[in-house]
Amino acid sequence: MSSAHAEGVSAPAGRGAVTGASVRDAALTLFAERGYHGTAMSTVAAALVIRTPSLYNHIRGKQDLLESIVVETLDAVLADHTAAVAGRVDPVDRLREATRVYALRHATHRREALVVNRDTASLPEPALSAARDRRRAHETAFRSIISEGAEQGVFAVGDARLASFAILEMSVSIARWFREDGPLTAEQVADEHAEFALRIVRYRP
Repeated sequence: MSSAHAEGVSAPAGRGAVTGASVRDAALTLFAERGYHGTAMSTVAAALVIRTPSLYNHIRGKQDLLESIVVETLDAVLADHTAAVAGRVDPVDRLREATRVYALRHATHRREALVVNRDTASLPEPALSAARDRRRAHETAFRSIISEGAEQGVFAVGDARLASFAILEMSVSIARWFREDGPLTAEQVADEHAEFALRIVRYRP
């Protein structure tokens, strides 16, 4: 899930009692807007209108916040992919649905996408390697669809790795430019990207 400035990324309105979830939500918004290294815990506390030491009643630290965001997001991406292709045999259907859910996640979970793609490298080991393994599992599963389609003669693409990279990266970019009040809905954007993916692999109905 490439660095970016998160213009227009906003947190859900309204703040109730401070909880671990609300601390995570505030941190997520600030990480997306300012970057992990550009966000001090005092800024998170200020967003919640509490003193900085009070944050640690709900979390262990800034690094743990980042790790939870990255792990949960990457696990959700892989779960989306698995559910999208389950029971589908046709490489065309599998690629269309795998792309659609990946693109949709980047339109509907923009904060998470921005943080994961920019700040994962800030994780220490072994969390960094674990995150990279999760990302690699998704990329490998995605690329295998293209490879299988090429082997069956359904796709005329020459390099499955390059094609998968192009499709995934164009979907990642959605988090940087998509706006809820724009001319297209998240679902319409996802559907269009699914069709773009089929063109990239040179599918001819």
